[in-house]
Amino acid sequence: MQNQDTHSKVIGYLLWIFGFMGAHRFYYGRQITGTIWFFTLGLFFIGWIIDLFLIPGMDDAADERYEPGSIDYNIGWVLLTFLGIFGIHRFYMGKVITGIIYLLTAGLFGLGILYDFWTLNGQITEKNRLA
Repeated sequence: MQNQDTHSKVIGYLLWIFGFMGAHRFYYGRQITGTIWFFTLGLFFIGWIIDLFLIPGMDDAADERYEPGSIDYNIGWVLLTFLGIFGIHRFYMGKVITGIIYLLTAGLFGLGILYDFWTLNGQITEKNRLA
């Protein structure tokens, strides 16, 4: 059985550009190393450079792990990474109340954005299973 392509290598490399923040690691469901990259600037940029070569494998693993559906992971992650402070990714997932809260509180003062980096794949998978 062939897996759906839930995550994109192109989006992975786009997020890798900002990978010293760990965005691409969070995108592929690697929350612990994403957090380490977030606080150490991609392991002092060394891990960030190594990730350039690891992204294809991370993409394949994410495609196997997460549920495809009507909510697109790529759109959700681009919105979170670039507009997360405004909660646009939450509006996209149909979470209007928390989207408004993020909009009015700068992503719950930044902590909500870090929370969403940790949980966005799971949130999307849950929404896709319910659809």
